[in-house]
Amino acid sequence: VQLQASGGGLVHPGGSLRLTCKASGRTFRDYTIGWFRQAPGKEREFVAVIAGAGRSTQKYAEAVKGRFAISRDNAKNTVSLQMNSLQLEDTAVYYCAADRSIIVSSMATPNAYDYWGQGTQVTVSS
Repeated sequence: VQLQASGGGLVHPGGSLRLTCKASGRTFRDYTIGWFRQAPGKEREFVAVIAGAGRSTQKYAEAVKGRFAISRDNAKNTVSLQMNSLQLEDTAVYYCAADRSIIVSSMATPNAYDYWGQGTQVTVSS
């Protein structure tokens, strides 16, 4: 599967952005999709994940709980990440990733994913 992330941009603190991960392939619905982010000088960190294979179980990093929401549209082969109440600390390059595993509890690490898209830059600045 090939992934393409989009939707990044520059936003003020408190603002919102919606990222989209567009995937190719007929079996998209079978893949668990995760979002990660990487700030300059920091390791790539988990943001959110949504299970595939019709389960749609979700998990979020503590830092984004209540502010971010992940969703998927299997008919369009897309997974979206709605980001609200953005903070300066949310500034990073955001990546989407895919894997056939459906065990969401084990999908919070980059090593769990076989496929990655290119990143999209999110900058929160006043």
